[in-house]
Amino acid sequence: MSRIGNNPITIPEGVTVTIQPNLITVKGKLGELTQQYETVSVTEKDGTLQVSRPTDSKDHRAKHGLYRALIANMIQGVNEGFT
Repeated sequence: MSRIGNNPITIPEGVTVTIQPNLITVKGKLGELTQQYETVSVTEKDGTLQVSRPTDSKDHRAKHGLYRALIANMIQGVNEGFT
């Protein structure tokens, strides 16, 4: 999952991302979604999000890719919707 987790997430125009400790909120033209997360850190820089993990333990590696995929899907959902 590290190949998935290491990819940056681009934030399109019209989408706002609010990062709080253990909670991320994504707002767009189609609604608002929130997701709790743990053991990983999410940072925003220059219109992209980066998810990173503290260690290479099995649990941290799994959650690294999981939360990156969930956040990317949230951004797609509030911007374009799902088909």
